[in-house]
Amino acid sequence: MIAQSQLYGLMAEWDNPDDLLYAAQQASTEGFRHMDAYTPFPVEGLPEAVGCRPTRLPFLVLCGGLFGGVGGFFMQYYANVHAYPLNVGGRPFNSWPAFVPITFELTILCAALTAVFGMLIANGLPMPYHPVFNAPHFERASRNRFFLCIEATDPHFDRSKTRQFLENLRPQSVSEVPC
Repeated sequence: MIAQSQLYGLMAEWDNPDDLLYAAQQASTEGFRHMDAYTPFPVEGLPEAVGCRPTRLPFLVLCGGLFGGVGGFFMQYYANVHAYPLNVGGRPFNSWPAFVPITFELTILCAALTAVFGMLIANGLPMPYHPVFNAPHFERASRNRFFLCIEATDPHFDRSKTRQFLENLRPQSVSEVPC
C-alpha cells in the first residue's frame, strides 16, 4: 500500500469506450474535478466529461499570424522606403503589391510556428515522465484499453471512498498510481 503523500491517484481500466465515458460522467457528477482519461482514439463527449476547458490556441495563432503579416509588410516598407530607397522602373518606393508575397509567407510562417509551440506548451510537452506511466497495464492505453485516473490532489479524493466509487462502475481493474 502506498502512503497518501506518495500517491498520484487511482486509475480504473475498461475495455469499452462507452463504459469509460459513463464512468467519467459519473465521476464529474460526484464532484471530482482533477481527473484525466486515456484512450487509444478520440471518444466523443469525453473531454467535456472530464472537464476540459476550451483552448485559447486559435486566438494565439491569429495573433501570431497578424504579427507575421504586419512585421513582414513593415520590414519591406522600411527597407524600400526609408533605409535603401531605389527607383526601379519609375515605380513608387511604397509599391505595396510587390510586398504581398512576402507578407503572406510571413503570416503563414508565424501562425504555424505559434500553433506548433503553443500546442507543445499547452500540452506540457515534451513530457519524458508522468506518474501514470507506472500504472499496471497502462501501456495498453495506446492499443485497446481505456483508463480513468482520479488524482489524489482532488478535493473530494479519499482513498477508500474513491476506490469504492470506481469499483462500483465495474472496471476490469482499479489500481493505485504512485508518484
